[in-house]
Amino acid sequence: MKLLDRLRWRYATKKMNPTLKVSKEKVERILEAARLAPTSSGLQPFEIFMVNDPQTRERIKPIAWNQGQITESSHLLVFAAWDDYTVERINLMFDLTNTVRGTKHEGWENYRAQVLGSYPQRGAEVNFAHAARQVYIALGAALIAAAHEEVDSTPIEGFDPVALDEILDLRARGLRSVAILALGYREADQDWLVNLKKVRRARDQFVTEI
Repeated sequence: MKLLDRLRWRYATKKMNPTLKVSKEKVERILEAARLAPTSSGLQPFEIFMVNDPQTRERIKPIAWNQGQITESSHLLVFAAWDDYTVERINLMFDLTNTVRGTKHEGWENYRAQVLGSYPQRGAEVNFAHAARQVYIALGAALIAAAHEEVDSTPIEGFDPVALDEILDLRARGLRSVAILALGYREADQDWLVNLKKVRRARDQFVTEI
């Protein structure tokens, strides 16, 4: 119930207090929740960039509809997905699994061959779209973790991804920006959304039991 209470408490914070900073410990736990999020085939096809530099944030703000959270938040996270599934990337994660588990399982190696035989051939755009969907699983985990830590958050899709990729030089690393997550603490007396009731469809309009 405590977690549900925190989720009822959270909202997409519109005005953050730039003088209040989230502790390093809380930020690390939020990042760890994103790192531990499940991904398809365990490939974890994305990275997170924590943008601390004020000048870089100022460059991002105009290409993100001038949203104040870009510069006012305590921490700004950019989720960037792989631009493609390559043989090297797939093998990297399968090899890592073998190393961590200290074993080489025939079924796992057969699955590696299956993935290698299908993913790279699908084309970069199909693969990027698939990788981007994995980002949203981790983004959801980070949002829930932030609520648990009583940290305000704002997930942001309203930005020019091509421009953001250029600012952070993501394409050179084989990445493309997908989402931004601002973390901080609300400035309640200046946030028009803070006291409005959360609106969600009723369970019987949202869940269908078959």
